[in-house]
Amino acid sequence: MSNIQYNKEIPVTCSISDEIGMTELGAQLAARVKPGCIIYLNGDLGAGKTTLVRGFLRACGYQGAVKSPTFTVVEPYSLDYNKLYDYNKLHKGFKIDDPIDHVSISNSDIIKQNTQKIYHFDLYRLEDPEELEYLGIRDYLDGQAIALIEWPEKGQGVLPKADLLIKITHQRQGRGVKLQPQSKFGVAIVSRLALKLNKSVES
Repeated sequence: MSNIQYNKEIPVTCSISDEIGMTELGAQLAARVKPGCIIYLNGDLGAGKTTLVRGFLRACGYQGAVKSPTFTVVEPYSLDYNKLYDYNKLHKGFKIDDPIDHVSISNSDIIKQNTQKIYHFDLYRLEDPEELEYLGIRDYLDGQAIALIEWPEKGQGVLPKADLLIKITHQRQGRGVKLQPQSKFGVAIVSRLALKLNKSVES
């Protein structure tokens, strides 16, 4: 990753040179989420949305295949809750130097829930946003699960507001990524991520 642009302003933009870089960005995002977080992923076909999701899930301990659920609309993942929030011990190369204290998960929360639900949505083939109601979208997005949603514009009017909007665009070399927070927690994610990315570039 290179060309990080951040001057304590939102949004944050960066350039991703290859698939490995997109996977790393997904891993960095995984280190900064909490239950109920909703992330929209915008970008043309082949932009790298699913690659980012793959990096996110790998960072959470998932080792299986990760494919975009184009035909099934949603792919559920049930991951170890402790691994998700003990990311520093799993990936020393991406250790968080400055955790987000005001959105941290308490020990009592971890005891209540041994697994974390993560849903990967692909709405590309959705013909009408109302189809999401038949799918049971409200049950999926219950305020506890983490959702990564590709082609969110297809669900406009039915989907809940995102915490973070990620737009991926094709560049002459690699991809351009814009991270736009949509909530207070989204601001916290982007701010801390920008600091981490800048440190990586400088080192």
